[in-house]
Formats: sequence, C-alpha cells, structure tokens
Amino acid sequence: MEYGAIDLHKRRSQIRIIGEDGGVVLDRRVDTSRAEFDRVFVGRPALRVVMESSTESEWVAQHLETRGHEVIVVDPNYAPTYGARTRKVKTDKRDAAALAEACRTGVYRRAHRASAAARALRRTLRVRQQLVRQRAGLITLLRALLRQDGIAVASGSAERMLTRLDRVSLPPALVAMVAPLRAVLTQLNATLAAIEETLEARATDDAVTQHLMTTPGVGPVVALTFQAVLDDPARFGGSAARASAFIGLVPSEDSSAERHHKGAITKAGPRDLRALLVQASWVIWRGKRPGGAALRAWAHALAERRGRRVAIVALARRVSRILLALWRDRQDFCAPPARA
Repeated sequence: MEYGAIDLHKRRSQIRIIGEDGGVVLDRRVDTSRAEFDRVFVGRPALRVVMESSTESEWVAQHLETRGHEVIVVDPNYAPTYGARTRKVKTDKRDAAALAEACRTGVYRRAHRASAAARALRRTLRVRQQLVRQRAGLITLLRALLRQDGIAVASGSAERMLTRLDRVSLPPALVAMVAPLRAVLTQLNATLAAIEETLEARATDDAVTQHLMTTPGVGPVVALTFQAVLDDPARFGGSAARASAFIGLVPSEDSSAERHHKGAITKAGPRDLRALLVQASWVIWRGKRPGGAALRAWAHALAERRGRRVAIVALARRVSRILLALWRDRQDFCAPPARA
C-alpha cells in the first residue's frame, strides 16, 4: 500500500506519496484545485492520504474520497506527527515529508470532521455574525457623526436605532449625510430579521436546541452556535470538562513538581462561541428569573472572593458544561432547589 500526504495551502499545495518501505514515489507541488488533485490521484490504487485540518481540508478530503482514497484529517497541534521534522528549517516539502511518514507509521491524531448539517449551520451563523458586526460599526459611525454637531441619539437596541433616530430633529445637511447610512442599516435590519427568523424556526424544530434553550441565559443563537461548533457530544467522550477545555474556558496551567500555578483561561478554540457564553453569563448575572437563581447566587458568591470578571468567566464555563450535559443526556435544564 502507498501512503500520501498533502501540505495544504490556499493556492499551492505540496503532495508526497511514499511506499511501504518509506521510499518516495512522488513529490510534487500543485495548484490547490480539483483538477490538479485528479492529475495526481486519479488512476492510482487506493491509498491513505493525510492532511492537516484547515479551511480547505474538508472539500479536498471529500473530493479525494469520491476518487476512492481513504483520507484522514489530522490535528496540526499534535507534535509527535512532526517528530522527524526540525523546526529550524521549515518548508512545505519537509512538512509534507513528515505528514507522509506519520501516515505510514500511524503517528497522528485525527481531527474532528464536522457533519454537513453542522457546516451549513456554521455558515449561516458566520454570515449573521458578520452582518451584526457591520451594523454595530455603522451605528458607531452614525453616532460619532451626529455627536460632532452636538446631537445625541438615545441608547437602545441596534434593531430600533433608526426608530430612535427618527425622533431626533436633524438639519438638512445632516439628513443628506446620514441618508446612505440609513439605507444600509435598513437593508441590514431586514436581512438580519430574515436570518433570525430562519434560526428561530430551526431552533423550534430541533429537539436538542429546545433542551439547550431551557438553560438560563441561552437563546436560539447561543444554543445553535454551541451545536454548530461542537457538532457531536460524543467527540468529547461525553465529558463536559473536555468540552469546556475545547472552547478555551479552562485556566491555563504552569506546574512542575511542588509548584502549581494556574493563570487566565486558555482562550483556545472558537472565539465567537466563547464570547456568546460570556454574554449568556451576563444575562444570568443581571437576571431575576427564578430558574437562574442558583447559578446567579453561585456566581455572586464567587465574585465576593475572586472578583466579578473571574466569576463571569467561571459562570460561562459552568454554562458550557451544563449545555454539553443536556445535549448528551437529551434532558431539559433543572434548577437545583433553593437552600433553606
């Protein structure tokens, strides 16, 4: 059997194929395209191909699998995969050689390949997130332009910014100046409303999302983002602690012998999901609903000892573990009874 590796990049990729004895069968740099991959892999006996997880890895993997090859997407952070590579001289050719040898010897750690449903949901959520950021930027610009003329617009939700703007009397010159911003904001609001409607319909029809949304502070966007990013609770062995580590909400650690030091959270993994969980924690912190009373009391008690910022992050970590447990067990959130 032959073993292949692709050091995958946006425009050009390095391909290496070796035999059972490690001898080089092919070592070539090609354009990152389906046609170029076909020129290399079509017509060859089925072989195992290893590539690092990246933006392009999924479509390349699926394409090669349709050509009859076994494709393994590996974790680029797994150091033993590159045991034979020296970091002092790093080239795509050396990376491909290390990956090919790892493919032959089996020294790699598989990366999770998201399901088609999770990938589609991620795209929708990424579009929404980008549009939300654009709207926030336009509102900030609009406020700054008006403040230069001593005009302030009342605070409130982004969705109702134009309604609040209509209540302010603007001179003709400013009306003409803000007209383009008003037009873009109107379109963004309409587009975001349509996306929100789609997400809410998806949340209503999905049993797992309904379970997750029973958690205090968690709405459709948080629940769907959690599902889209994690994809399958089984990938963490059902461990909620491993899931929170993946999200980057666990403390960093530098310990040796008798010295034990824990620092700030690692911030590894998906930043957007981590930010949403922190937002959910603030909702719990400021909320008054009975369902979140126990979590709120726990966070407030921690804040008295460690400060509010530490408490909010710790609460986000706890929420992430609750969500994983609800998903794993297919159950609704059940608030613990209040202490007497």
